[in-house]
Amino acid sequence: MKAVKGWLLGRTSYTQSLPGARHHRTPTKKRVWITAVVSLITMFVIGAYMFPHHRNSACYMFSSNGCKALTDWLPPSPREFSDDEVAARVVISEMLSSPRVIEKTSKIAFMFLTPGTLPFEKLWDLFLEGHEGKFSVYIHASKDTPVHTSRYFLNREIRSDEVIWGRISMIDAERRLLTNALRDSENQQFVLLSDSCVPLRSFEYMYNYMMYSNVSYVDCFDDPGPHGTGRHMDHMLPEIPKEDFRKGAQWFSMKRQHAVITVADSLYYSKFRDYCRPGVESNKNCIADEHYLPTFFHMLDPGGIANWTVTYVDWSEKKWHPRTYLPNDVTHELLKNLTSIDAVSRVTSEGTGEVTWTPCMWNGIKRPCYLFGRKFHAATLNKLIDLFSNYTSMA
Repeated sequence: MKAVKGWLLGRTSYTQSLPGARHHRTPTKKRVWITAVVSLITMFVIGAYMFPHHRNSACYMFSSNGCKALTDWLPPSPREFSDDEVAARVVISEMLSSPRVIEKTSKIAFMFLTPGTLPFEKLWDLFLEGHEGKFSVYIHASKDTPVHTSRYFLNREIRSDEVIWGRISMIDAERRLLTNALRDSENQQFVLLSDSCVPLRSFEYMYNYMMYSNVSYVDCFDDPGPHGTGRHMDHMLPEIPKEDFRKGAQWFSMKRQHAVITVADSLYYSKFRDYCRPGVESNKNCIADEHYLPTFFHMLDPGGIANWTVTYVDWSEKKWHPRTYLPNDVTHELLKNLTSIDAVSRVTSEGTGEVTWTPCMWNGIKRPCYLFGRKFHAATLNKLIDLFSNYTSMA
C-alpha cells in the first residue's frame, strides 16, 4: 500500500512540474466510478439469480437479446416445490427422524411374493427352526392358494391380488405385504423374497447383519442408457426429474422407518402408477418395480440406503431374466462362492455396457454382500437341504 501511495504521490508531483500540464481527474475518483459500475452489475446478476429467470422483465430493460444469454450463463435456480411436495417431504422427514429401537423382542418380517406354493418351505423351516419370536412370515400368493409343508407358513397368507411382471401391480403387492407386516410393532426389519429365494447364511448371521445395520438394503444406481434414465417419462415432471431417475432390483431389506414411508407415499407412487408403463410415451417401456423404490429413496433419503441388495442373482447371461440354478449347478463350491462375494457389479444399458464394481460396506466395514440367493429351481431343494448345515455355518 505504501508503494502504491508513493507511486501516486510521485506521479502527481511529476505532472505538476511539467510546463503547461493540463489538470487531470484524480485516480481516486476513477476508482470510485469503476467500483460503482461493478457493484451495479453484481447487484443485477444476484437479483437475476434470486428471482428466477422466468420473471425476466428486468432483463429486457437492458437488452431483449441479452436475456437468453444471461439465463444460460446463470446457474439453474432451485425449483419451487408444490404444496403437495412440501407436505410429503415434511411428513417423510418426521417419520425418518423417529429413533430406531432394537430390543430382544424385535423381529424380522419375511415377506414372500409368490404366484402360489413356495417350493423351498422345507429349507426355510430348517433356517427358522429354533428362532421362534425373532421372525414373522407373510405370504402374498397372487394366483393359487399355497400348499404348506412348514408350520411357520401355515395361515400366513394375506389378502392378495393379481400381479403382472413389470407393472404397478408388483409395487401394490409389495406395499400390501409391508402394510400387513407393519401391523406388528415388533417387526423392525422387512425383507422381500420370491418363491425362488433361498437362505445363504445362518439365521443368527442374517439377523445380526440386518438388524444392526445403519442403512436399509435397497438397490439403486444411475443407468444413463435406454433401460435406465431412458425410461423416464416427461409426464413425471416436475416432481420426478430425469436426473433423479434411478434403477435397481426390487428385492429389498428395509428398516421400519423406511417401510412406513413406502406405505405412506402417495405423491411419488402416483407418478409411477399413472405413467410408468408401456404406451405412455413413444417406445419407452418403464418397469415400475425396477424404478419406483430406487428413485423414491434416492430423492428422499439417499444416505439411508446401501444402494445394493442382500439378495444375489446372476445376470451373466445378459437376458431379460436372470440365470436359473438347476440341480447340477448346486454344489458346496457354488454356495461358498456366493457367500464370499464382497463387491457388487453394475452394468449400464448404454452402448456395450459399462461395468463398475462397488465394495459392500456394513457400518463402514467391508463385508460379504449377500444373505439370500435367487433364482433356484424347485428341483434343487433336496441338494440344498443336504448342504444346508455346511454352507450356512461358513463364517
